[in-house]
Amino acid sequence: MRLEEVTDAFLRTLDIHTVLPQQEPFVMVGSLVQFALDTSTTETRIAEDNLFVEDGFFSAFGMMENIAQTCAARIGFYNKYILLKPVEIGYIGAIREYVVYGLAEAGSLLTTTVDVEEEIFGMTLATATVRCGDRVLATARIKLAVKNAA
Repeated sequence: MRLEEVTDAFLRTLDIHTVLPQQEPFVMVGSLVQFALDTSTTETRIAEDNLFVEDGFFSAFGMMENIAQTCAARIGFYNKYILLKPVEIGYIGAIREYVVYGLAEAGSLLTTTVDVEEEIFGMTLATATVRCGDRVLATARIKLAVKNAA
């Protein structure tokens, strides 16, 4: 598949499990809804029985995992559909400037966008924003490494 062939309609029908190394019950993203080399977006409906729901709210830890898995979905999609190779396992190298402005209630729809600042030698530096509707819930800078990067 070429980048210009990636459509929002295709992304919304994609089984997120095919581009993530994580599996249930530890999947914290629902669908990849936008993909480009420098930015990707996921949407996630927070289930009441989610591992990171505490007292009816999705925790700060859950939002961090949601950010990490949005990064993983981006890398997994690129590997599987553009480069035609297996999904690789990534590792968080650093999280900086993680600021939580609020929490989402169970049942809420989160939209998480990751903007790539730099990619080199299997390392990715990105900024992330988690939103619930128009409200920004969290922001962070994240550094990731891919295990099998050459």
